[in-house]
Amino acid sequence: MIPFRRVLPLLVSVLVAGACSAAEQAPAGAPSSPSPAAVATPDVPASPTASPVPSVRPSEVVRPDPTATAAPTWLATRELPRRGDGYGEVRPTPPDLDPRHIATRDVLPAPNGLTFRSSVRPVPRDVLERSTWAPDCPVAPEDLRYVQVSFWGFDARPHTGELLVAAEVAEDLVAVFGELYAARFPIEEMRVVDAPELDLPPTGDGNNTTGFVCRPARGRTTWSQHALGLAVDVNPFHNPYVEGDLVLPELASTYTDRDDVRPGMIVAGDAVTGAFGDIGWGWGGDWTSPYDPMHFSADGT
Repeated sequence: MIPFRRVLPLLVSVLVAGACSAAEQAPAGAPSSPSPAAVATPDVPASPTASPVPSVRPSEVVRPDPTATAAPTWLATRELPRRGDGYGEVRPTPPDLDPRHIATRDVLPAPNGLTFRSSVRPVPRDVLERSTWAPDCPVAPEDLRYVQVSFWGFDARPHTGELLVAAEVAEDLVAVFGELYAARFPIEEMRVVDAPELDLPPTGDGNNTTGFVCRPARGRTTWSQHALGLAVDVNPFHNPYVEGDLVLPELASTYTDRDDVRPGMIVAGDAVTGAFGDIGWGWGGDWTSPYDPMHFSADGT
């Protein structure tokens, strides 16, 4: 069973990552057979550091947003009937999530002070064991990194998030989230996807900003960029995947209106697309079908 504190966060992030993967090409070097079992990296103490990005002066701090509320008690508990493609039925956005301004439930200690902080280290054994990594994944544990970064919540407070990403892009992604922090772009939650979430039924209301998820591209035998640690999804509920009549998360239809820009949404030319563009990553919001504005990846797929 997943601890209660992890039930309310995203329960469909894995399905969303799979949907993002639907338009991906086979990554270079994707194995045709399972890779050998790898040994978990020994635990390494965290050593958060202040990163050289613009700090926030106390006079500039935004007061807690009175519209940010606790998550509805029903969040992540209402199973949706499945469609023929395995996703949940797409339904209108509940009033409680229109707009969605949920205060962050801290999983990790909040940063000390207002300066952006980050850490990059080998993946601790306990993190690897609760993640979606398995011996047949296309990346070995030693080629992943456990990243912690500060982020601003919808409650206008700083929080600490966690990501698993490929070692080769870890420092670049720290720079990206440093820029998002400096711009005070709001993020609801940022945590490693737990292995049990792979088998949870769709609820259509998740909003986890995440990186590595070990899954093949939906309907294919090739690996997604998420399975390589080379993709990140940001605020999926505010930036839903759309293809035909499919919307993911399935309750996020209100945010398919991209002309009605609300906090947490990603639009062309904003701080989010600019920060990822600075490290050479592509954006799913530039696609036509599917349209995937939550999705950024190293190779643009």
